[in-house]
Amino acid sequence: MSYFDAASAAPLHPVARQALQASFDEGWADPARLYREGRRARLLLDAAREAAAEAVGCRPDELVFTPSGTHAVHSGIEGALAGRRRVGDHLIVSAVEHSSVLHSADAHEASGGAVTRVQVARTGRVSPSSYAEALGPGTALACLQSANHEVGTEQPVAEVAQMCREAEVPLLVDAAQSLGWGRVEGDWSLLAASAHKWGGPSGVGLLVVRKGVRFAPQGPADERESGRAAGFENIPAIVAAAASLRAVQAEAAVEAARLRELTERIRTRVPALVPDVEVVGDAVRRLPGIVTFSCLYVDGETLLHELDRAGFSVSSGSSCTSSTLIPSHVLKAMGVLSEGNVRVSLPPGTAEEDVDRFLSVLPGAVSGVREKLGAPTAVTKVPASADALVVDALGRRCPIPVIELAKVIGDVPLGGTVRVLSDDEAARLDIPAWCEMRGQEYVGEEPADRGSAYVVRRLS
Repeated sequence: MSYFDAASAAPLHPVARQALQASFDEGWADPARLYREGRRARLLLDAAREAAAEAVGCRPDELVFTPSGTHAVHSGIEGALAGRRRVGDHLIVSAVEHSSVLHSADAHEASGGAVTRVQVARTGRVSPSSYAEALGPGTALACLQSANHEVGTEQPVAEVAQMCREAEVPLLVDAAQSLGWGRVEGDWSLLAASAHKWGGPSGVGLLVVRKGVRFAPQGPADERESGRAAGFENIPAIVAAAASLRAVQAEAAVEAARLRELTERIRTRVPALVPDVEVVGDAVRRLPGIVTFSCLYVDGETLLHELDRAGFSVSSGSSCTSSTLIPSHVLKAMGVLSEGNVRVSLPPGTAEEDVDRFLSVLPGAVSGVREKLGAPTAVTKVPASADALVVDALGRRCPIPVIELAKVIGDVPLGGTVRVLSDDEAARLDIPAWCEMRGQEYVGEEPADRGSAYVVRRLS
């Protein structure tokens, strides 16, 4: 089995495993106690903090360990907003942030705060000028990920941090995906990360608050971790997290070059091997191990199951599943296809042979899924005029509405239109994305008695 989902959780690094086992014997006591066992635990905790701070590029007293990366994000945003409440209640986030950031933004907005969600280009990258335009006198905090978790696009953190510094607004960076590859450049103010993303144990996060940043921890007071992360520290896991972070950063330069070559192989060969595929995300400014592509006329969930049966553990950038039916907010913001989306994220040490085998298996898996979906047995086509066509795809989930559209676009003359009736939320994203990929014109959405009518004009 080839594990290609390191962006979700990287396999436990050997150094983390060794540190975890070794610290079980010394790190079980309360580090706040003055007796021998407590002092030993305190030494381990302090050493881990110093090691993690060195890897991040901050002072040890600026860094605290949290129960998770999500906890670090939530605590960081809440504390920074509370500390600057006299300045204002305006929060800035990008439209492609991790859900932990967006959930915090939603909660802030629900409690009466103001939120600006900065949009991105089709590559998933924000424009620094967009952040500059969003900054204002009442801005309390800005947030920007260092790199995107679904498509791997790196963000211009240093440029945005400089603009925020000039506006005297702190910038919180979600560095979960990138910290294992190196420090986050720029004059940022707060940083959050999660150990399981770089090969540390799950259940350990980092929160860094630079000196001079106004910060007011929320919730009941607790004396541990500077009052910013309540509860007894999991010292063995913290030690393993810090040790593995240093280890993966030491290996990063060599491994990054190797993984970039492998992901570039995927980026170039997949469109050549599989028809109707678009590789998404920035082609140059991206993380070493992540490559994401969208396949037309494919149900992403079914494709993942097919690849799993073939021995490959991959994920989808889309969260549009049978349980939620909600397209990925990242793909939606980028304006790319939400269905048939595959994210390959290679862990360190991935063998070249595994990548080549994946490339040999993928075409058959995609073809098999497309064949299973097939042409619908009954397509209702109602000519509205000589140069227009109506396709009734009501009650059918994506990618069926897109398949229906592709089948009939050639039935209208050049300049003619097709109106696709659909009540699937994903169609609102996938039909415009299909038009972008196939060189057709998306005219727009019109109201319908049920669902919506998506109008497409044939250009080729």
